[in-house]
Amino acid sequence: QLQLVESGGGLVQPGGSLRLSCAASGFTLDDYAIGWFRQAPGKEREGLLCIMSSGGTLTYTDSVKGRFTISRDNAKNTVYLQMNSLKPEDTSVYYCAAERRPFYTRSYCPRGQNYDYWGQGTQVTVSS
Repeated sequence: QLQLVESGGGLVQPGGSLRLSCAASGFTLDDYAIGWFRQAPGKEREGLLCIMSSGGTLTYTDSVKGRFTISRDNAKNTVYLQMNSLKPEDTSVYYCAAERRPFYTRSYCPRGQNYDYWGQGTQVTVSS
């Protein structure tokens, strides 16, 4: 059974950093593109970053450029979201998602939010 579990959320002061983890089980991480998303209360879910099997990345939103980075450790079946220079407007529930890549390429990230598998989310609160 394919499962994604996010962890690492919590309360952090503005300007601080957090690293979120997305632990995958039930499938081989190398066969999937993994994305990070967030949703704040009353707002639509927003795509942040995606990492390909090749290690290439895709940024879905300009609001995190230069502050957030995505990485993967296939040996640990885990994808990370490093968040620096956090702002109060980054307060959200953060989700990771997985989409199987086409067999013919390792350089693949879905468009938009076209992912088949989603985690339950982890809360990040940025406040002083």
